[in-house]
Amino acid sequence: MAIFRCNKCGYLQEQPEGRLGEIISCPKCTNQAPVYSAIYFIGKLLDKYFEAQREIGRLQGRSGGNVDRPSQASTEQPSLDEIDLSNTDQLASELQHGPIYDWFNRKQIKVVANVRGVDTTGFFDEVAVSIGHNVPVLKEVLERIRWAQQKEYSSVTVHLEKKSEEDARAITAFCQQLYDFSFVAKCFHNRKESNIRLIVQTAPAIRRFFGGEWLEWYALMSGLQYIKERQKRFSCARNLAITLQNDETYELDVFMLVDGKLPVCIECKTGEFRQNIDRYLTLRKRLGIGRANFIMCIAGLSEEHARGLTATYDLTFTNEQELPTQLARIF
Repeated sequence: MAIFRCNKCGYLQEQPEGRLGEIISCPKCTNQAPVYSAIYFIGKLLDKYFEAQREIGRLQGRSGGNVDRPSQASTEQPSLDEIDLSNTDQLASELQHGPIYDWFNRKQIKVVANVRGVDTTGFFDEVAVSIGHNVPVLKEVLERIRWAQQKEYSSVTVHLEKKSEEDARAITAFCQQLYDFSFVAKCFHNRKESNIRLIVQTAPAIRRFFGGEWLEWYALMSGLQYIKERQKRFSCARNLAITLQNDETYELDVFMLVDGKLPVCIECKTGEFRQNIDRYLTLRKRLGIGRANFIMCIAGLSEEHARGLTATYDLTFTNEQELPTQLARIF
């Protein structure tokens, strides 16, 4: 269910779910306002309720009153320090995405959020961080798994005989992690022949992950880490679908809104990206996001190439290794 509430006259009306995110005119006073999801609207009301309860508690504390009231634990929202960013579903809500809806609605852009896209209770984020921290060594494993999935092969073999001892240990540990988290069905380490055979999974979510979504997860977790360190207020989304006024559509890989006003957009590419540059240039200008805050994160791109592209185009190019550094400059 969706709800329209006029910010001017207070008129309240149910709307079809298909109108979620639209800006419509109030039937009573013609003022324009957005259509919200019922969950988001209720969440806002609960926020106000809990804030009122906290204020009552503070006033009663000052006056020495002993009237029963909800405990602090039941009314306080968890602080960022209390949230394990790599294992939480608290980000996967309409309420958390609310400021992002508002930001796009003010620009008269339709937006649909995949709220489950930032649920970190699974293992996608942990595996993505492992990859992002060591792409040069683990790249071959990723490519072999992706190739096997595309060809509908059931298994893939990773050879270790020509690897350094350090790289072989890293690859072995990563393959074991994939098995522990069920990203592969089986993992056989043949020490005699110095190779690892992996039985691949065919679940769509796993295929998408190895097809490139790992970089989105890595970008999301890199941003959240810096936000947590700096104790910023934020909203975040992954796979955010937007529709401009000319009906042109985009899917934003990672979008963050810091302190309700600082947007950061990260587009993640693990393959060919050059044909998309003009499209993202247009999008950046339409959204009114500064060049430093619109990041094209290209896996495996050399630092020299990234600097050259950044100097050539009105976008910021980086790779997975330098992405945290770029985010640190922003946050």
